[in-house]
Amino acid sequence: MILKEATPELVKACRIAAQVRDYGAELVKSGTSLLEITERLEQRIKQLGGSPAFPPQISLNHIAAHNCPDSGDTTLLKDDLVKIDIGVHVNGYIGDTARTVDLSGRYAKLVEAANAALDAAVKLAKPGVEVRELGRAIQSEITKRGFSPIRNLSGHGLGLFEVHTSPTIPNYDDNSHRRLEKGELIAIEPFATNGVGIVQEGNYPTLFSLVDDGRKSVRLPKSREVLKFIATHYGKLVFAKRWLKAHFKPYEVEFAIRMLLKAGLLRGYPPLGEQQKGMVAQAEHTVLVWNPPMVLTRNE
Repeated sequence: MILKEATPELVKACRIAAQVRDYGAELVKSGTSLLEITERLEQRIKQLGGSPAFPPQISLNHIAAHNCPDSGDTTLLKDDLVKIDIGVHVNGYIGDTARTVDLSGRYAKLVEAANAALDAAVKLAKPGVEVRELGRAIQSEITKRGFSPIRNLSGHGLGLFEVHTSPTIPNYDDNSHRRLEKGELIAIEPFATNGVGIVQEGNYPTLFSLVDDGRKSVRLPKSREVLKFIATHYGKLVFAKRWLKAHFKPYEVEFAIRMLLKAGLLRGYPPLGEQQKGMVAQAEHTVLVWNPPMVLTRNE
């Protein structure tokens, strides 16, 4: 998406995302319920006048992304390394931001590496700059502190009602000569780890998105009803299984999701864990490519 300016809707979405991200950091304490924090973040987004662009993700320790508790989850935070990833939209304009909270007190340098990488890349987000230069800056800040960037996760463009669009913003020098264009909206998203720097999919996704407009046939009426609800309320944005359980019986949701996945109408997003179970820190801002770059998710 190319913008001539930071629209009021975009500014509002990014401001809400930043406020909710930092509110989440205040909620993250040992002994607190993961589900309770997630639900409070969703409530705060709506109270501030936004809608989730994706469900709040709170990923722990070696899990880098896509962790979102299902209903009935009893996980309590302990001495965890906690990633808070927030997406907010206002009329389709999206703010995407993340930060890491270290409850253990053992991973300050890893958190610093992700933050420094983000700061270095943000400064380069100007028209005409090759995306590999952002990746090189991220890689440099992380590796000089003795850690590795996660190479198969990346930043991304943001579109209208689209969380992941072109361009890809690599977390290392990927030799890409793609140049940033003035007015592109991007999310710069370094991940730093003390592992090997590769994530792999786990099991049991709780996050899903619609990948078809519903023209494929679904045999069972309840599955068709669930599909229609998804298309009407979430479009192609990512949603949480838990959200459906507020409108349908839990067994109906579980069965419908299985059928819709089998039919190719849904995509699941399993948790992404570092391959060697290395600890992972994340930092992220939404940036409008400009000269100088416009960082929209700073809570100032």
